[in-house]
Amino acid sequence: MSRKVIFTPKAAKPPVTYSQAVRGAGLIFVSGTAPHDPETGALVGTTVQEQTRQCLTNISAILESAGSSLDKVVSVTVVLADEDDFPGMNEEWLKWFPANPPARQGAKLPARIPGLKVSIAAIAEA
Repeated sequence: MSRKVIFTPKAAKPPVTYSQAVRGAGLIFVSGTAPHDPETGALVGTTVQEQTRQCLTNISAILESAGSSLDKVVSVTVVLADEDDFPGMNEEWLKWFPANPPARQGAKLPARIPGLKVSIAAIAEA
């Protein structure tokens, strides 16, 4: 299987330095996805719950454009600006993955980006 860059206008446009996702080796690797509105590019939400919802909405659109879906996600990395937001992120997370969730790891955002509370990367089966 050859490497293929994935892009959809239904998710926030990434910076020129990386792709929304790349398909290869039977997997789809979704880049760290921030909670930006696909049409305006504006940050969505002031709470971590709202931002987590937008991140997962964007990831879902990216996966669908690649022929996959959230139910095929095998691993996720959640990056939080503030570790105190972990319970709120989990609150929204459970709405998207109520059973048989993917493997998950967490990290702290290495730089402060005004208003950004969460970014999520994912790996899914193609």
